[in-house]
Amino acid sequence: MTLPPSARDSRTAVDDGPVERATTDGAPDERLLTGLQRAIDDPAQPEATRALLREARDALLRSHADADNARRRYDALFHAVPDPVSIIDYDGIVLDLNRAGMSAYKRPREDVVGRPIHVINPDLPADHMAPVVETLRRGDTYVIEVTNMRADGTRFPVEVHSAALQFDGRECLVAVARDLSGRRDAELRYRELVETLDQGILVQDAGGRYMFANAAAMRIFGIGKGKFLEDEMRPDNWLVIDEHGRELPPGQWPAQRALQWGRTIESTLLGFYHRERRQLSWLSVTSVPHYPAGGDRPRQILSLYSDVTALKRDSALFDRAQALAHIGGWEWDAGRDELYLTDEAQRIVGCHPAPRYMDAFMACLQVPDRQRLRDALSRAMASGNGLNLELQGIHGSGKPFWIRVIGEPLVGTAYSARLTGTLQDITERKQAEEMLRIQARTDPLTGLLNRDAVLEQLDGWLEQPEHAQLAVLYIDLDRFKIVNDMLGHAAGDRLLIDASQRIAHVVGLEGLIARFGGDEFLVICMAQDDPARPQRLADAILEIFDRAFRLDGEEFNITASIGIAHAPQDGLSSQQLIQCADVAMYDSKRRGRNGWQAFTPELAERQLQRLQLETHLRRAVYNDEFHLVYQPQVDMRSGLLIGTEALIRWRNRSLGEMRPDRFIDHAESTGDIVGIGRWVLHEACRQLRDWRDQGLALDRIAVNVSYRQFLSEDLILSVREALDQSGLPGHMLELEFTERVLIEDAPETRHAFDELRAMGVSLSIDDFGEGYSALNYLRRLPIHGLKLSQLFIQGVPGNQSDVAVCQAVNGIANSLGLQMIAEGVENEEQREFLLQLGIEIGQGFLFAPGLPPEQLLQRYANGKTTS
Repeated sequence: MTLPPSARDSRTAVDDGPVERATTDGAPDERLLTGLQRAIDDPAQPEATRALLREARDALLRSHADADNARRRYDALFHAVPDPVSIIDYDGIVLDLNRAGMSAYKRPREDVVGRPIHVINPDLPADHMAPVVETLRRGDTYVIEVTNMRADGTRFPVEVHSAALQFDGRECLVAVARDLSGRRDAELRYRELVETLDQGILVQDAGGRYMFANAAAMRIFGIGKGKFLEDEMRPDNWLVIDEHGRELPPGQWPAQRALQWGRTIESTLLGFYHRERRQLSWLSVTSVPHYPAGGDRPRQILSLYSDVTALKRDSALFDRAQALAHIGGWEWDAGRDELYLTDEAQRIVGCHPAPRYMDAFMACLQVPDRQRLRDALSRAMASGNGLNLELQGIHGSGKPFWIRVIGEPLVGTAYSARLTGTLQDITERKQAEEMLRIQARTDPLTGLLNRDAVLEQLDGWLEQPEHAQLAVLYIDLDRFKIVNDMLGHAAGDRLLIDASQRIAHVVGLEGLIARFGGDEFLVICMAQDDPARPQRLADAILEIFDRAFRLDGEEFNITASIGIAHAPQDGLSSQQLIQCADVAMYDSKRRGRNGWQAFTPELAERQLQRLQLETHLRRAVYNDEFHLVYQPQVDMRSGLLIGTEALIRWRNRSLGEMRPDRFIDHAESTGDIVGIGRWVLHEACRQLRDWRDQGLALDRIAVNVSYRQFLSEDLILSVREALDQSGLPGHMLELEFTERVLIEDAPETRHAFDELRAMGVSLSIDDFGEGYSALNYLRRLPIHGLKLSQLFIQGVPGNQSDVAVCQAVNGIANSLGLQMIAEGVENEEQREFLLQLGIEIGQGFLFAPGLPPEQLLQRYANGKTTS
């Protein structure tokens, strides 16, 4: 939309202040016309020139006449619109306002034009024009509901439609504001009317979702404060029956039928039974479809509900419906002590013949519940209030039952002599609740208490002074993972069941037993009457593990490590005691497994040091505290440098120099090893590149990789980045890992092997023979070499057992075509033995310890030691 030039010119410029206008009320500029006329009348001008000037004068007069007509049409249309219309530039400045706007805002035109839009809409945010401009430049219309303000400060709601236009040669918008006050008032009156109706109203959309419920509907369906309509009206919460007692699926409810058929479903009598509350209400339902303008499918369904339960209470239909929901009725005349039970109520309690008096009915109940019912009846009679009890009794068949008894005075006085109500069979629910309670406290595999149950019991005992002196035994099965890895989880489960039965047999009635985790158990025992009981039970538990476990025809010797913590000296809460017992258990495991250890202050101090170590370790990479030394791998015949192994060292300002055996295990357990390993990879590759640039003929560097790195997602990425950044080919990097990586045999591990092999990286097993020695994996996985553990080399050639192990490992390597490297070579006798065995590459103190980079370069500048 573009305004005519005269219409634009006739407006006061608002960007840079007023300017001199070329026209006055649409008339041509008299000075310009006068000048033209003089030139035309000048006899000195040639005739041709005067003719051109006459044409220019006539064209100017016609142009001003056309512009004046356009301006008048614009003004007529602009001011004829009954809604407020404003023209606004993209900076939010009002450029024009029609008469309807002046009237609506009760402001003269000069109070609005030239000022920001906030003068009539103060609630707009500072950046309100951004979404408007974006929408208009897409060619769309922008619509929004806002609140505008009159000159006297009063507000009124409007719906604003904005469209783009060209005004005075620039991009602007025209905004039409429609007053919504009347519609809002009508909506308010409609809502007030709906909320005051005694009939329930529910509105659903075409998908069946509940959109609105009035107060009566919330009351009829029992939807209390804080409840959500959609949740409470889910079909699985309700059993709906027709007037003949037949269950209706949700697709046959009136609202769904009205939606499907597109017509009103009138006055359908239905019984709505709430499964959880066990309450039945009879409702008359009418459902009306609502169509959108021009639509042929309903957009919404409005359903009206009238509660007619009181009209149905005494009918046979109500009795049938109660039987369907396992609800019986009762009425008691307290003055005559006459009791009436419906047929369904008699069936529930199994009383035949029906009891005529309340005492006869109470005889069906457990003794404590008889008094509870008697007291509740007395209170109801005295106060006029109702009663609601859950009672347990014995059925006429001899089986136990649970019932819920609800009652209230028959008439609305506080001193009524008659009570009436319902009697529900809740036996199945109670049995299910008890089963869930048992299941919630029991470990499903072993049948022992589970973690949550034992913690609850332990906290309860610690709160009682007579139970303050107790002990917690934390039991962990040693090397349980071997069974899982070799035979599978099913065999592991059978071992846990056997172990739990052994522990239970030993503990008996002297303690409480629970399965606390995967292969961890807790025993809680009292110690005030027998201070030696915790240690005695620990010895007995260790003894029962002397007998091997037999699984799938194989025998496994599984031992246990036990930690003991005492209350109150080691803690006054379950968390403190279990943590202390756990620390003691790990100390026992560290000492060699198959033993027990009581918690001591020294262990607490050691635990504190461990936490301190972990804290410093977590920051070590970022604080640049690590460095690498490099131990040469040499040809044991010639002394030539073959490769080198990168060994990490840690220097901390608080803890001093730390060797790997002091911190690697901690890094494994906390997961920090992944970040540390990434740093080692990058630094080792960088160093090899630096050596080669300095002329050192070294073609391989070995780096230890933790099994935690193999399980992480970024090992492959870390290796690739380290090689790329250093410019090394993959075959110059060798990764050493322990046999645990083999045993894991997870899909992620095999994928990592394949990816590394594709990059050309060499893979070898470190300390082979110390761990699981899973020979099957050596055949299946792409492994290049084995490192013979220094644990066996230390005893050669004098120790025949170590000699046999070295020979066996070397035979395995030769048969599989794997390279062998001996580590920990410390003397000439060992070197000679290994060479005779056919192992030519070795590392150890006989050749060199771990060396700083510059020392290794100096020593092996010519390819072999220069020292």
